[in-house]
Amino acid sequence: MGRRAILITDMIHDFVHPEGALYIGETVHPIVPRIEALAREVRDEGGLVVYLCDAHHPEDREFERFPPHAVKGTPGARIVVSLEPQPGDVVIAKTRYSAFFNTDLAEILRREEVDEIIFTGVCTSICVMETLGDWANRDGRAVVYRDAVADFDPASHDFALQRMETLFGADVR
Repeated sequence: MGRRAILITDMIHDFVHPEGALYIGETVHPIVPRIEALAREVRDEGGLVVYLCDAHHPEDREFERFPPHAVKGTPGARIVVSLEPQPGDVVIAKTRYSAFFNTDLAEILRREEVDEIIFTGVCTSICVMETLGDWANRDGRAVVYRDAVADFDPASHDFALQRMETLFGADVR
């Protein structure tokens, strides 16, 4: 059996703080302590903690669909203080919804012999689901805690959880 990892997706100022460019809303606040606890649990068992963080260029085409957010090097792109990475954690900058696109995430997971991932963070229906789908296509086991993910839209959140469970085989708890 391989190692377990937790992916902490886009828990950055622009999504988590009310003044952020793409603030998720009040549903994001309760997931912060839950993610803290899950990350601590994974660290304590010798697992891998990975932060996946939007880091867009100022002219990113995504800004045609969403307001500018998480521009690389800006305060909005910083991980929230209560979830700051610890020694041994990995931080991966990403520019697309799936954290596997043009990053070294797949290589890191392979090198660290990860076979199960806990998916956390925001947005359930965008970056969390797209990354989980790519992981499922690699035949990895996925776990999603309902109280560790959040979205702009409750209906999209519920749909994403259902899709991750039925289509990608995630263990949604």
